[in-house]
Amino acid sequence: MKLTENRFKRALAAGEQQIGLWSSLASHGSVELLAGAGFDWLLLDMEHAPNELQMVHTQLQAMMGSGTHPIVRPAWNEMVTIKRLLDLGAQTLLIPYVETEQEARNAVAYTRYPPEGVRGYASAARASGFGRVADYAKQCASELCVLVQIESRLGLENLERIAAVEGIDGVFVGPGDLSAALGHIGEIKHPEVQAAIENAITRIVAAGKPAGILIGDEALARRYIELGCTFTAVGSDVGILGRGAEQLAARFKSLP
Repeated sequence: MKLTENRFKRALAAGEQQIGLWSSLASHGSVELLAGAGFDWLLLDMEHAPNELQMVHTQLQAMMGSGTHPIVRPAWNEMVTIKRLLDLGAQTLLIPYVETEQEARNAVAYTRYPPEGVRGYASAARASGFGRVADYAKQCASELCVLVQIESRLGLENLERIAAVEGIDGVFVGPGDLSAALGHIGEIKHPEVQAAIENAITRIVAAGKPAGILIGDEALARRYIELGCTFTAVGSDVGILGRGAEQLAARFKSLP
């Protein structure tokens, strides 16, 4: 049995635009539906969604055989949860709230076996095909993708040092928390927030790393792609379902 190739990691390295969608409904049913919609990647959120390990397990299973790559965002940059997600077979992780070079180094170390890192070893986890992938422990790092999220003033200050850490495959701008950090919580379109986002994207690209972001506004998404974003989430399952349902209800409730 061969180790699964991380198509997303290779596409990023090649500079190919990867369009994604955010998934916060914490349901393997909705994930299975979305995995066939044509997006390049789907973010399974554990930070701001009621998603637990067993639930992510079923969501990864629901995406098997689809052309959409799963990215998992753990609740924190924390060794034990990251180890367990990797054992489940997650190959790409988005690590939230990384502010320093050392935190970025920690994120990479949590995904690597000793001596390069501190990941705990399991001989027959799902990631290794339950022990059927020969030399999984020696091969897996080449197929793991570590993305870190910049979403604070300190993170912006340390952006180049974070991006330069070996093993970091991409840097993601978190517009929500960044707007709060800049004193404009929830005001993504505030000029100061927009200036900070655009500056961050430009700096990430200049540092030689793929840049990513989540934004539901189509005009802004296209603007960020023009600036150099190569993994761009253009909406969310909650937004699609919530706003779509509201619009449908409103059309019929307005009838005489």
